[in-house]
Amino acid sequence: MHQTSGDAPPGLILVGFSPPRPLAAIARHLGWPGRILADEQRLLYRRLKIGRAPLWQVYSPRTLATYADALAHGHRLARAVEDTRQLGADAIMADGVVRQIWRPRTPSDRPPAGEVVAAARAWLT
Repeated sequence: MHQTSGDAPPGLILVGFSPPRPLAAIARHLGWPGRILADEQRLLYRRLKIGRAPLWQVYSPRTLATYADALAHGHRLARAVEDTRQLGADAIMADGVVRQIWRPRTPSDRPPAGEVVAAARAWLT
């Protein structure tokens, strides 16, 4: 894994499978305050058993309608440069051990941020 950020609050890490530069740009856009690690070979994804979404979930009728609407309004769609089916996850680690993990069932299945923060506080205090 390649680290793309230096000075950051301890314990807060964003891991993505993008190359370092695009991942750092995403983190800047989001205002991410923590460390950023690029896991381009998805070693951590495999170790934590974070899967990929089936095509029908990623390219649902709603998603296709959104793309069609954008095209109808003159927007050009950017070609995907990464795996659009890779699911994300949220995890809490303490002392090098995963204490809690939220594995999504669908691309939009993510826990509320407050839930993750509350769980982190409980585990890390």
